[in-house]
Amino acid sequence: MRHRVQGKQLGRNTAQRKALRLALATALLEQERIQTTRAKAEFVRTYVERLITTAKRGLAHPDPARGIHARRVAGSRLNNDRELVGKLFDTLAVRYKDRDGGYTRMLKLGPRHGDSAEMVLLELVDREVKSAS
Repeated sequence: MRHRVQGKQLGRNTAQRKALRLALATALLEQERIQTTRAKAEFVRTYVERLITTAKRGLAHPDPARGIHARRVAGSRLNNDRELVGKLFDTLAVRYKDRDGGYTRMLKLGPRHGDSAEMVLLELVDREVKSAS
C-alpha cells in the first residue's frame, strides 16, 4: 500500500535529489529542451512550472516590492544564477503571461538501448524554433 507516500526518490538521497533537480531545471530553462528519462522529467516538470508561475506573479503584481520578492525567491531556487533568473522573468514569464499553466511538454522517444529506460524529450511549449538553414 502506498498510503501517504509522496514524491519520487529516484534511487538517490536528499542531497543528490536536490542537486539533480537543480541541474535539470537549469538545463531546461537555459536550453528550453532536454532529453532525459521519464521519471526524471516528471520529477523536474512541476518544479519548473512553479518557477514560471512565480515569475508571472512577480511581473503581474502592481507592487514593485512583490516583484523583487518573486525574483529573490526564484533566485534562491536557482542557485542565485542572475542570468537564468533574468531569462525567467524577462523572456519566459512574458511569453507565458496569457497561459494558465502547462508550460512544458513531454514527447516519448522510446526505450534507451542500454537499460531500456523510457526516454522523453521535455521542452517548453511555444519556444522559438531556430531553423537549420
